[in-house]
Amino acid sequence: MTLDITAYRLYNQRLSTPNFQTPNAVVEWLGAIQAQDYAGAKWAIAQRMTDATDSALDQAFADGSILRTHLLRPTWHFVTPKDIRWMLALTAPRVHAVSAFMYRKEGLDKAIIKKSYAVLEKTLRGNKQLTRAELGSAFEKRGIIAKGQRLSYFMMSAELDGIICSGARRGKQFTYALLEERAPQVKALSRAEALTTLISRYFSTRGPATLQDFTMWSGLTMADAKNGIEMVKPQFMNEEINGQTYWFPDSSAPEKIKSPTAYLLPNYDEYFIGFRDRSAIGEVAKRAGIKEDDPALIAHIIILDGQVVGGWRRTLKRDGVLVETSLITKLTKAEEQAIANAAERFGKFLGLPVSLIHKEHTNEQRKTRSF
Repeated sequence: MTLDITAYRLYNQRLSTPNFQTPNAVVEWLGAIQAQDYAGAKWAIAQRMTDATDSALDQAFADGSILRTHLLRPTWHFVTPKDIRWMLALTAPRVHAVSAFMYRKEGLDKAIIKKSYAVLEKTLRGNKQLTRAELGSAFEKRGIIAKGQRLSYFMMSAELDGIICSGARRGKQFTYALLEERAPQVKALSRAEALTTLISRYFSTRGPATLQDFTMWSGLTMADAKNGIEMVKPQFMNEEINGQTYWFPDSSAPEKIKSPTAYLLPNYDEYFIGFRDRSAIGEVAKRAGIKEDDPALIAHIIILDGQVVGGWRRTLKRDGVLVETSLITKLTKAEEQAIANAAERFGKFLGLPVSLIHKEHTNEQRKTRSF
């Protein structure tokens, strides 16, 4: 193998070279950031900025410079107001198709979905921002049964069809707003334009990666992936590794980063979740006999020189934040200091003093699925 996959990915994702000034710029660069874990997704953005605080990320979400909605796959993502409409138009049909069984199970036919959209538009009109529970009550008043999972699918369908998106949080509760009032209209893209934009964004920011990685991340078909890469092929280089074709930007190779360098990444960070094949970051884990669903890796992920070396959890306390690590390999003093430095950056982001506890993972805790 001649291509240093992890070095390129750290560079292209701007983890090793954080240079963005605003959350909006990070999200636009990456296209979309998985965000069902709101706190974790904020930290993912912050690690790609020159300086960021938790409160600044909350403000960006509140003022709508970054939005949260369902797209790409049946889960929430951060996306910019500029990108949300074309990305929904491109990927929502696939998410609807994946969700069709649950729509039928919950009795969501075309007529009831159309009625629910009318309720949302009337209830939220005038820049109102309401919680899911409040919108559920509005449905009930108009004769639509909407509780539990059924309400969730009503809301997801409305997000996918561009009726609603995230509003500002009210305390710790999330709200919804009308997309047309939250994001300005922009020039519509044709499907071909949207596909080439998305595939260029993916391989520019996550390459080296394969078409299989792209289809997993985007939710689109392999036919789409093949058509898309043909249209943007001059922008990218490719290299065959173990029978797989990896695509990456046609630019200079990243400079070698200082070793050891550590990152405390959130559980759905794009460095990890943006790929079907994660073996490039699993070399240390493989040597240690660690599996992908190992308990040490169920929480957030520790990356050291591009490789997974354990997991971490946070506990917020009144006077600080406790970071507990579960390591899958022995560390040198320099590597321990690199992780301590990463923890300090996390504490600075939260505006809290940080305490760090290392725990070495045991053989008895290991599971079975290959990394």
